[in-house]
Amino acid sequence: MRQPSILLHAALACSLALSASAGASPAPTNARSVIPAVTSGRTVEPEVMQRIHAEVATPFKYGIVLPREEGEMIDCPNVFRRGGRWYMVFVSIRDKIGYQTYLARSDDLLHWERLGTILAHTGEGHWDAWQADGGLALYDTNWGGTHALDTHDGRYWLSYIGGALQGYETDPLAIGLASTTDPAAPVEWTRHAANPILSTTQPDVRAWEDVTLYKSAIIRDEARSLGFPFVMFYNGKTRQGNHEAIGMAVSTDMVNWSRYGTDPVVDNAPGKPAISGDPQLVRIGDVWVMFYFGFRWLKGTTAFDTFACSYDLVTWTKWDGEPLVKPSEPFDKTFAHKPWVMKHDGVVYHFYCAVGDQGRAIALATSKDLKGHE
Repeated sequence: MRQPSILLHAALACSLALSASAGASPAPTNARSVIPAVTSGRTVEPEVMQRIHAEVATPFKYGIVLPREEGEMIDCPNVFRRGGRWYMVFVSIRDKIGYQTYLARSDDLLHWERLGTILAHTGEGHWDAWQADGGLALYDTNWGGTHALDTHDGRYWLSYIGGALQGYETDPLAIGLASTTDPAAPVEWTRHAANPILSTTQPDVRAWEDVTLYKSAIIRDEARSLGFPFVMFYNGKTRQGNHEAIGMAVSTDMVNWSRYGTDPVVDNAPGKPAISGDPQLVRIGDVWVMFYFGFRWLKGTTAFDTFACSYDLVTWTKWDGEPLVKPSEPFDKTFAHKPWVMKHDGVVYHFYCAVGDQGRAIALATSKDLKGHE
C-alpha cells in the first residue's frame, strides 16, 4: 500500500521542482491541497526511548545565560556555530509592541554578548508589521555534529512567525521566510517576496491550525523519505479549545510549501487548552528526535520541555516520563520551556526560555555540572 503514495509524492515533487527551475510563479492559492501522509506506522520501542532519554537528559541547571534588559522579554533560543564561535538567534518583545529577532555571540556557550537585530518591525501596511519571531532553518540535525548552518541557493535561511497587530503573539500569525549571505552578521535579513509562505487564510489550512501558526523548524532531509528535500514542523492553534499541536509541511524549493497530512503529528490533550509547540529536530543514530514544549497537559507542572521520537518523521512516539526541564528554581519558577538542545564535546546543552524572578530570559541546563566553569 505504501509504494503508490511514494510514487505520487515523488511525481509531485518533480513537477514543483520543474516549475521552480523554469521561473514559474507559485501556484494560485485555490490550487492548494494537503498531501496525504505516508508512514510505516512504526513506533519507537520503549527501550530505545529510554536510551534516547539517557542521552539527552540535562539534570544540571546552570542558570540564566542571556538576561533580559529593562522593559524586555526574551524568548526562543536557537544556537549555531560559525568561524569557531557560537551564535544565538533569539527574539525580544519590548513594551508589548511585538517580537523582533536578535543575534548574540559566545566563545563558550555560557557567556553571551548581544550583537544586534536581524529581523525588525516593518511598520504599518505590511503583513508582518509588528511581529517577526525568527528561527533557524537548515541547521545541522546530526547529534553532536558540526552545529553549522547549511545553505540553499547560496544563502542561509530562517523561518519566522509574523503578524500585523501589536501585542504578545496577537492573532492571526503566519509563517514567512528570510535569508542572508552571512548569518553571523548583525544585519537585517532579506525577507522573501512570496511571504507569507503559510497562513490561516489558505484553502488547505487544517482544522487544528485555523487561528494562528506558530514557531517552525525547517530541516533538510537528505534521504527525501517523504519525497521532498525540505520538511517543516510547526505548531498551530485552533478555535476549538484554544489548543495547539504540531504538524508538517514539505517543499522542493524552500519557497513553495504544501501541507503534509491532515492531522497533527504531535498532539497532547486534544480539545483542551493545552500546547505542544516550538519543535526542534535532531537525529541520533537511526532515530529522529523532536524536542518541544508542553503546557497545561502534565499534572504537577506548568510549561516544560520534553521530546518525541520517530523512524520516518511522520509517526511519533512521545516520551511519557519526567520532563527534560521543568520549573524548579527561582529563575524558572513560572515556566521552563521552548527548547534548543545540542551536544558539544561530550556535554549536552539545553537552552530554554525561563520565566521567574528575573523576568523572561534565556537559561541553560546541562548534562554535566558546569557551575563555576570559566
